[in-house]
Amino acid sequence: MNRKTLVLPAVIGLLAPVLAACGGSDSGSDNGDAIVVGTTDRFTASKDAPAPLDPAYAYDVGTWNILRQTVQTLMIQPRGEGEPVPEAAERCGFTDTGNERYACTLRDGLKFANGDAVTAADVKYSIDRARSLKADSGVFALLSTIDTVETQGDREVIFHLKTADATFPYKLSTPVAGIVDPDDYPKNKLRDGFDLDGSGPYTLKAEVENNEMVKARFTRNPSYKGSLKVNNDDVEMVSFKDADAMGTALNKGDIDLMTRAMSPEQIRKLSGDTDTGIDLVEMPGLEIRYLGFNTDAPTVKSKAVRQAMAQVVNRSALVSKVYGSQAEPLYSLVPASVTGHSNSFFNKYGDPSVTKARSLLNQANVTTPVKLTLHYTTDHYGPATKQEFEVLRDQLNSSGLFDVSIKGTPWDTFRPAEKKGEYDVYGMGWFPDFPDADNFLAPFLDKDNTLGSPYDNSQIRDTLIPESRREADRLSAATSLTDIQDIVASDVPVLPLWQGKQYVAARDDITGTAYALNSSSTLQLWELGRGVSG
Repeated sequence: MNRKTLVLPAVIGLLAPVLAACGGSDSGSDNGDAIVVGTTDRFTASKDAPAPLDPAYAYDVGTWNILRQTVQTLMIQPRGEGEPVPEAAERCGFTDTGNERYACTLRDGLKFANGDAVTAADVKYSIDRARSLKADSGVFALLSTIDTVETQGDREVIFHLKTADATFPYKLSTPVAGIVDPDDYPKNKLRDGFDLDGSGPYTLKAEVENNEMVKARFTRNPSYKGSLKVNNDDVEMVSFKDADAMGTALNKGDIDLMTRAMSPEQIRKLSGDTDTGIDLVEMPGLEIRYLGFNTDAPTVKSKAVRQAMAQVVNRSALVSKVYGSQAEPLYSLVPASVTGHSNSFFNKYGDPSVTKARSLLNQANVTTPVKLTLHYTTDHYGPATKQEFEVLRDQLNSSGLFDVSIKGTPWDTFRPAEKKGEYDVYGMGWFPDFPDADNFLAPFLDKDNTLGSPYDNSQIRDTLIPESRREADRLSAATSLTDIQDIVASDVPVLPLWQGKQYVAARDDITGTAYALNSSSTLQLWELGRGVSG
């Protein structure tokens, strides 16, 4: 039997399903074979990235989905809609009216998986370690508003912030704020390789070949104390070379569930099939795709070149040709369903126009055609990425204003090269750290941004971002957030393209699939169980 689960409307954080696969998330078995999850994410230790699973370094959706199962945070994003709730903490909250002092009390009797007690000192150590190491992934920037961390006894942690930050509870729910054991994680260096220890719902055993983790075995942590109900004892995550291989394994029964990243063709086929014994679950997502620019590079240093690209690119045609109903055109870094969104790029550029683009280049005395290479990663954002960049290339070249070529590179090479500024124009995706407009803006525009971008707008960094963070009511932050988006549309340090839905495909005896991902694409393995085939 086949069912398609729709989660509508696509409201931020709303994950209450219309239908769950054969049973519910509370009907998982406590015994039996491990649930096997397929992914095309690659987990590689290399010279440029020797510590892929260290919470002070990891900063992509794949590695975070490993960490979220194993390393506990003070706060966690809830199962459904709403603000973060306590996880390792018993309670947390601002203790002043200015959102500059945030205090947490740990749960009593909290332990690491090895039996060691988790104390307030461990929380302070973990947070201070990530801030001081300043890993080149840029993940430490999520903690940039912290001034000092104070402890009172074994269970009280107090964060003194440099400036007001209403988004701080969300940041404490991200893996960079994960609590680690000082005995396992040295203070002054990253922990290389694939060893991972924490106090989360699972322990991890990694199977590694040629410096790549090919399988991760998650086993229920008997010492875990937190807010989550764990519906299984064992989950295996297996990495596949591509979506086709992953799909074949699901059809054969070698895996029970697959998620990132299915191809558009697989999703379309699963949507139409009726007798496969596989359920497709569709849910709202906040994934976005965009082009990034090294604004110091000679080819795109002129704002007019970046504006002309924004004027030529036809998002609707791109989405229609490559992704169909699985994505929507995006005219801002902030997705349409997030409070504070503004269609700033459409407001400035309107419909695609070669005439307007040519005028922009002529006014800036830019010689055409502008020769560019668009770089993309071959193995991180799904099998349709190459086709997407072929469409972008053809759109730009057909204008006569650009001479564009494209080049694909594996993620473990692509990402370090991008951070070093080796690419003038490059394609990236973003899965939010937390579902707030701030997290679609600050990571790209603030100091120590995740792209390593040289773009620096003092009004955004010094005034607008701090203003927006002062507002606990995020609707009240809309003016500042809109101003940021308008500046981005004018300067084009990044060019947003589309936002996508997210999908899980699972054999129909797997329960809890409607909650397997939250709106931030967080994989929630604890929700999965094994029931009776429908």
